[in-house]
Amino acid sequence: MYTPPAFAQEDLATIHGMIRATGLATLVTMTEDGLIGTPLPLILKESEGPNGTLYGHLARPNPQWKLAPQAEALVIFPGPDAYISPNWYASKAEHHKVVPTWNYGAVHAYGTPEFFEDPDRLLEVLTGLTDRNEKNRSAPWSVSDAPEKFVQAQMRGIVGLRLEISRLEGKQKFSQNKPDADRAGVAKGLSEEADPKAREMAALIPR
Repeated sequence: MYTPPAFAQEDLATIHGMIRATGLATLVTMTEDGLIGTPLPLILKESEGPNGTLYGHLARPNPQWKLAPQAEALVIFPGPDAYISPNWYASKAEHHKVVPTWNYGAVHAYGTPEFFEDPDRLLEVLTGLTDRNEKNRSAPWSVSDAPEKFVQAQMRGIVGLRLEISRLEGKQKFSQNKPDADRAGVAKGLSEEADPKAREMAALIPR
């Protein structure tokens, strides 16, 4: 990922937070059949390995798990993003030398994927994913709420994924390279947009 120094995020705790905040990542592998990508919800276990380890599952009919990767896999975690209008820059009134851009955050994680079929490990992954997404609901659903035989039958249709992260790239392009007045204008412009994603980005602009 091309990352100018102004936008590089190298703090491991911050990058882990960006990963945890992403609902759906994309697993990309290079195989003998070419590139394959699969959108996946993933769990991060920070304490496994120097950079953490990712867990998830694929549908058994998905060919990605059957084709040996020819290099490390790439997992893409998209963060918040928003269009930035040149009209928001204070410097536009001075010289008009401004152009549109896009602000965004992203994490790229690399590692060698391990696919597994062990029922106990699969159940742990399913439980972890479910609990993460249900924990803030007033009446959380649990895997144990479903009949055990039904859950076992469902698990026969999936394959587990474990990927120990060998390296991480973090990027937060939040107008850090702009003068204070331009950043203030961007934050104000974003905060007045109807799109919730724009208002989310407004809070991330450094002041």
